[in-house]
Amino acid sequence: MATAVANLPALVRHNSFLSRVRSMLAPADLAMDLGTANTLIYLSGFGIVVNEPSMVAIEEASGTPLAVGSEAKRMFGKTSQAIRCVRPMKDGVIADFAISTVMIKHMLARVYSGWALRRPRIVIGVPPEITQVEKRAVIDAALASGCGKVLLVEEPMAAALGLELPINKAVGNVVVDVGGGTTDVAVICMNSTIYSHSIRVAGDEMDEAIQRAVQRSFGVLIGIFEAERIKLLAGSAVPFGQPRSVSAFGRDLATGRPRQIEISDEFIRGSLEDPISAIVASISTALEQTGPEIAHDIAARGIYLAGGGSLLKGLSLRLERETGIRFHRAHDPLSCVVRGVGKILEDMNGLRTLCIAQ
Repeated sequence: MATAVANLPALVRHNSFLSRVRSMLAPADLAMDLGTANTLIYLSGFGIVVNEPSMVAIEEASGTPLAVGSEAKRMFGKTSQAIRCVRPMKDGVIADFAISTVMIKHMLARVYSGWALRRPRIVIGVPPEITQVEKRAVIDAALASGCGKVLLVEEPMAAALGLELPINKAVGNVVVDVGGGTTDVAVICMNSTIYSHSIRVAGDEMDEAIQRAVQRSFGVLIGIFEAERIKLLAGSAVPFGQPRSVSAFGRDLATGRPRQIEISDEFIRGSLEDPISAIVASISTALEQTGPEIAHDIAARGIYLAGGGSLLKGLSLRLERETGIRFHRAHDPLSCVVRGVGKILEDMNGLRTLCIAQ
């Protein structure tokens, strides 16, 4: 026993060395939810290892990235003209290829370090109505970031996997993924998408609607992240039991001075009416496109909500009232897509056919 204990540090060093060798020869593969608001990375065998805002701070003169993720978000609106804070994703797809590549590289560097003989394979969730040009941009950005093989999967399909729905059975499943840039509605049955539709109205549009309403009604310009904070604190799709209000901070457009205002939940709810109505209309259109057999399944099982935008208070209740169908929100809607993409990664032999590009 004494000899075994004495040799323990050497054994640990030996095993650590072997682990490093194995990681260089065959690095773990990755799954990614490359979202408009947040980027999440799932590492095979470990789970979710990165969950950061999709934002990069760039030095204008040199193009050097100064910060990525949460640090860049904290810098937003607080830098000189020499530094630009950019959200390279818009409406669920790449809007700035170069900066998206920088962001992906930096996030992958948090997962991988050092040299490897084989570049990792990656599976990425994308909106269902992504164009061929947009697909190519995602694939090229991932390849330029050091990945070897890139597979794409539609986000509603990934969300259904993350929700653990029986997508491989003859049962109709409806998933509504309310993300940052898009709301995706899909009807899934027997490992295929029967119907899908994507609208570019989601969490970001809700924030912008609050921003516009405050400027129009109070003459105060608030930042987009201040609008997001207001939405999270007092935003809702249906009235609360008791009236609420929240303090908002911005710049008075008449005087140019900082100003604090109080905003009621009723005002916020009114400003969110247009984006919520657009989401309701998208779901209603999907229901109209389903056959009677699928409609029976939907009526019996309900509709499933995923995505960070589904966290808006009372949204599921509002959707139930509008459609007459039960809505179930995922336990962790923010990570639903990346957990589903991770399942494909862990069972590539059985689930590879779900990918739309391989």
